[in-house]
Parts: sequence; structure tokens; C-alpha cells
Amino acid sequence: MDEQSRKRVDESWKEQVEQEKHATEAPAPASASGQAPGREGGRVPPEAAGPPEARFDLFVSSLAMEGLIALGEVPHPATRKQAANLPHAKYLIDLLGILEEKTKGNLSVEEERLLHDALYQLRMRYLTKAGGS
Repeated sequence: MDEQSRKRVDESWKEQVEQEKHATEAPAPASASGQAPGREGGRVPPEAAGPPEARFDLFVSSLAMEGLIALGEVPHPATRKQAANLPHAKYLIDLLGILEEKTKGNLSVEEERLLHDALYQLRMRYLTKAGGS
């Protein structure tokens, strides 16, 4: 490979980086359906999806899952270890209890059932772990 060819290869990556840089700075055009590119057919790569929609059922489910982790029933997602932290579990159960009390009469039947069932399951598991005290 002669010096001129090698220099062209070495320099071409700079041009490519510049093109990519300018492409990412420009706003992405919407498709004919009015959606951003990559959302055609309702499919969005997980990394581009962002956080989930804020919904009551997801909120209750996430608190309940955190409660199961605190009870040592489910491995912690970061450490992959199961370890009970009963004071934290009690706090989460109490928090869900406050949520149930403060939202009474303002929830759909499904939301009320989800919250009630989550509380019941967590309370029963807590009693088992705490030895009924």
C-alpha cells in the first residue's frame, strides 16, 4: 500500500465522523404516519423506548416488587442475592397502605383489586418472615 492510499484511508474516518455528527445534530424527520423514524409498526428498540408510561398499576407493581425484594422473596436485581430487610419491607407495606387509604373511592375496580391484592400478599409474607410479631 503506497503512502497516498494509506493516508486516504487514515483520513476517511474523520470525514465519516463529521458526517455522523452533522446527521445527529439535525432533527429527525417524521415519517408519513407522523411518527419518528424507528417507530413504524409500533416497534421501537428498547434502548430508544425511554422510561415506561407513568401509570398507577405500574407504580403499585413496582412498590410491591420492591417489597418482595425487601422480604428476601426475590433476588435484588443489582446484586442477584436474596436478603431480607424487614424494616424496609414494613415501610413499603405501610406506604402501600397509605396509598390505599388516600385513594379510596378514586380507583377503578382493577386498580383497587391490584392494590388490595398486593397489600394482602406482602402483609402475609411479612407476618411469616417476622414470626407473627
